[in-house]
Amino acid sequence: MSNNRQAGVDDFLTRLPKVELHLHIEGTLEPELMFALAERNGVELPYADVEAARAAYDFSDLQSFLDLYFLGMSVLITARDFHDLAMDYFRRAAAEGVVHVEMHVDPQAHLARGVSLDTVMQGLISASRVARDELDLSTAMILAFLRDQPVEDALKVLEQAGPWLEHFSAVGLDSAEQGNPPSLFREVFARAGQLGLARVAHAGEEGPPSYIREALDELDVCRIDHGARAVEDVELLERLSDEGVVLTVCPLSNVRLKVVDHLEQHSLPRMIDAGLNITLNSDDPAYFGGGMRDNFAACQRAFGWSDETMRWLASNAIEAAFMDESRRDALRARLADTW
Repeated sequence: MSNNRQAGVDDFLTRLPKVELHLHIEGTLEPELMFALAERNGVELPYADVEAARAAYDFSDLQSFLDLYFLGMSVLITARDFHDLAMDYFRRAAAEGVVHVEMHVDPQAHLARGVSLDTVMQGLISASRVARDELDLSTAMILAFLRDQPVEDALKVLEQAGPWLEHFSAVGLDSAEQGNPPSLFREVFARAGQLGLARVAHAGEEGPPSYIREALDELDVCRIDHGARAVEDVELLERLSDEGVVLTVCPLSNVRLKVVDHLEQHSLPRMIDAGLNITLNSDDPAYFGGGMRDNFAACQRAFGWSDETMRWLASNAIEAAFMDESRRDALRARLADTW
C-alpha cells in the first residue's frame, strides 16, 4: 500500500467514531506512566528503565501477560493514580477517534494489595467526568471478577460494590480462562442480574467453545468477550448468529497472546461470513501493540476490508454499548456523516 493510500486509510479510521466495548483500564498502563507512578509512590520496579519494561511485553501466552499485568498494577495506589491512568488512556483514545469507552475494572486485584474500592472508584469516576466534559468521550464501567479466584470472593466484591453500583453498567468475568469455566460463577451472575446489572464474560479466547455456551446458558450474558474459538463449533456459530449475540473481538491481543501466530490466520473473516455480530476492541492496548485505530487498521490491511465494513463494525459497537439513547442517537449521526 502506498504512503498516500495508507495516510488516507488512517485519516478515515481516525474520523470513524469508534466505540470500545472490551477494555481493561489497568491494561492501558504505558511503561512511561508506570515509571512515573512508581517514582511518585516509591515503588521499585524490576526494570532498569522504560525500554527494559517495554521489552518485557513479549508474551508467550495469556499467563505470561497476566504476570506483567498484575506487576504493573503495583504502582496504582491512590485515587490520583487511577485518575491519571484513565485520563492518560482517554486522551490517547479520543485522539484516535474513540467516542465511548467501556472499562472492565478488576477490584479483586486492588483489594488484595490493600487498595480500597473507594480509592479505585474515586479516581475512575473523576476521570470519566473530565473525559465527558473536555473530550466529549462517554464511558461505562464493568465490574469484572477474576475467574481464577474463589467464587466466594466474587460474591463479596459484588456486595462491597453496593455503594458504587450506579456507576457500573454490567459485571464481567476475566483473567486466566483455562480450567476456570463460566459455570462456576452462576450464583454471582444471577445475583448481579437481580441487582439490575447486565452480564458479559470472557470466553473462547484460550478456553474451548463450550465455555461460550456456558456463558450464554449459565450466566445469561448479553456479550461474549473474545469468542474467537466459536468457529470450531458449527452449531454454536449458528446459535450466535440467530441470537445476534455481540462478540467483542480483540485482534491484536489475540496475536500478542499467541491465540493466532499472525493476524491473517484469525477467525474474524469466518466469523463475519457466519453472520456474527462482531465488534473490534483493543483489550489491553498498552501491552498488545495498539489502541482502537491500530486494531481497525491492522484488520483492514490483513483482510482487505472495505471502508463500509469498517462502518459496519463501528455501528455494531454503537448499538451494543451501555449508553443512554440520546448519546446513541448522537453517535449514529456522527457515523452517518463519516465518509
